[in-house]
Amino acid sequence: MPTRVPEPDMQPIDDVLPADDADLRLLVCGINPGVASARTNRHYAGPGNRFWPALSASGLVPHPVGPEDQHLLPGWGIGMTNLVARPSARAAEVTREELRAGGRRLLAFVAEHRPAVTAVLGVTTFRVAFGQPRAQRGPQPDRPDLWLLDNPSGLNAHATVPVLAAALAAAGHAAGLSVTGSH
Repeated sequence: MPTRVPEPDMQPIDDVLPADDADLRLLVCGINPGVASARTNRHYAGPGNRFWPALSASGLVPHPVGPEDQHLLPGWGIGMTNLVARPSARAAEVTREELRAGGRRLLAFVAEHRPAVTAVLGVTTFRVAFGQPRAQRGPQPDRPDLWLLDNPSGLNAHATVPVLAAALAAAGHAAGLSVTGSH
């Protein structure tokens, strides 16, 4: 599939990180920004995305949150980034080469910022990015600090909000986060 040129207002979005790396417990890594995220500079901003409802239901944050609240996450020990910076209308537009480069970039990012747990959201994406075609959901046997969770996109019918929330909660608890979001 040819790579689409992003619209002029579709720019990469900013990472969300605590000011001090020591405060980063859980790093959530998406595939790449969607159209709504690129236009608003907010992660998981698409109306059908289930990330924010799942995070709200996970118990890792003290109250319901949405994309407009992403600035609060660092105070709860949660950061956000993407494997690929280039926005697209669908994650399927991201090439295998971009994913593999994103996997290498993420490992360098993790080495620099040292979160307790990094949760990559997207099974097929993870398998391509890290060259692990049989990787299973949850912590990876060779890297227990690297977790594989389902993609919260509304296009992914395989995971409901409760399933996503439980997976986020498990990753967050492994990272040392409490139910209230404090650490």
